[in-house]
Amino acid sequence: MNGHPRRWAILGVLVISLLVVVLDNTVLNVAMRTIADPEHGLGATQSQLEWAINSYTLVFAGLLFTAGVLADRYGRRLSLIVGLSIFGISSLVSAYAATSGQLITARAVMGLGAAAIMPATLSIIANVFDPSERGRAIGVWAGAVGLGVAIGPIVGGLLLENFWWGSVFLINVPVVIVGIVLVAVLVPESRDPRPGKIDIGGVLLSVVGLSLLTYGVIEGGEKGFSDPLAWGALLVAVLVLTGFVLWERSREFPALDVKLFTNRQFAASTGVIGLIFFAAMGAMFFSAFYLQLVRDYGPLASGALFVPFAVGQLVFAPRSAAMVKRFGPRAVSTVGLLLVTAGLAGFIFIGATTPIWIVGGLFFLMGVGMANVMPPATESIMAALPREKAGVGSAVSNTIRQVGGALGVAALGAVVSSVYRDNVAGTTEGLPAAARTAAEESISGAYGVAEQAGPAGAGLIQSANDAFITAMHYASIASVVVALLGVAAAAIWLPGKRPPQAPAPTVEESLAEEQGVALVEA
Repeated sequence: MNGHPRRWAILGVLVISLLVVVLDNTVLNVAMRTIADPEHGLGATQSQLEWAINSYTLVFAGLLFTAGVLADRYGRRLSLIVGLSIFGISSLVSAYAATSGQLITARAVMGLGAAAIMPATLSIIANVFDPSERGRAIGVWAGAVGLGVAIGPIVGGLLLENFWWGSVFLINVPVVIVGIVLVAVLVPESRDPRPGKIDIGGVLLSVVGLSLLTYGVIEGGEKGFSDPLAWGALLVAVLVLTGFVLWERSREFPALDVKLFTNRQFAASTGVIGLIFFAAMGAMFFSAFYLQLVRDYGPLASGALFVPFAVGQLVFAPRSAAMVKRFGPRAVSTVGLLLVTAGLAGFIFIGATTPIWIVGGLFFLMGVGMANVMPPATESIMAALPREKAGVGSAVSNTIRQVGGALGVAALGAVVSSVYRDNVAGTTEGLPAAARTAAEESISGAYGVAEQAGPAGAGLIQSANDAFITAMHYASIASVVVALLGVAAAAIWLPGKRPPQAPAPTVEESLAEEQGVALVEA
């Protein structure tokens, strides 16, 4: 028997479920300017936009393990239906949010839905496909992620060119409805006969600690790190996260198995993933403002400029497995990280009139680099752990990736906010207090003030653009430093080429045999 008779139709349903999650996260980059517009959007500040991204990511990362355990205990099809329902309802609420706070809250609930969807899809694949076909099935699953990253900005741009900002969330609703119906009709129910226990204390400590850490970083960027709320939140975050580590070390079924990090190869591999997502996702955040405000590209055009990043990954990721087999994870990862670093470094020299093809080329270079970081880092994670721990290791890797991206948006966004505020302050002294506050808060606020000022606003726009480009350069330098830390970790601690008598498994084999199967137990 080759698995469930409807397995390929089931895979199609799972791809639809996964696409809606990935699409939503990528379209938000091109919607930020519109949401920040006080006339056509919500008038969101930069810190509120950071929270709109990070509220989703932090909840998703914090609940990934717990959602997997719940799916194993109560049923993976049920988890998928519940997750899609939560995602659809919160998408509807997001589309009609009247304030930035409502949007942030709704996005956090969307993260809860996504956490229920993601592990359930992989577990169902492991259940309905025979091992001989599982690698191909997970390849299709991974391809759906790449497809979502590639088409998300274009879909978001098309919607924003023709409809209001809420359409980027409303589009999820009919897709979710179709997905729920197809899951109910086609997908068989399955459970783990020996599910793990739920570490409620660990989940609460991790979500609270990461949220306080992110809040402290964002608050510090907006108001300065001398602000008591900023350093107070950071101090409490350190205490809570320390308590989280101590708690997890004593649990039989921890929400995050921190003991895995005593394995140097595992720690280095997950560290590389976290660092590169920190740098890349933070850079994508500030580059969205650069494209739509400084360069005045519309949502569709700016979305198209993000596509080379995805294309680089789609073209080169399938070839990276052969490169790992030939040269080893250390060499491939180090070269990939250097390519990402070079792409990030290019933004240090980008100005207001730089030919736009150069910006697209930098995104492509970063995408090619990412394509040669993730597969060897993932292979190293799998090779570092015994087979029975592979699923847990995979889930830890996904969690670190999400947390790294969230902290990158927060930290690099804080650099942009702080440097922008210091550089634009001298040109806002003659403005009324409310207008001055808005103009100094973010470049989006400065554009809103300039529109109200008529012809006199041209000078403010020029000053805001100059201040933002300076801030972007500083944030780019910070992203390069973080990426270089990843280069050092890969070059020092990732494994080299294995001897011919003990060849490394391919990425597809690792994912199929270990991530797909063992994630059921995670």
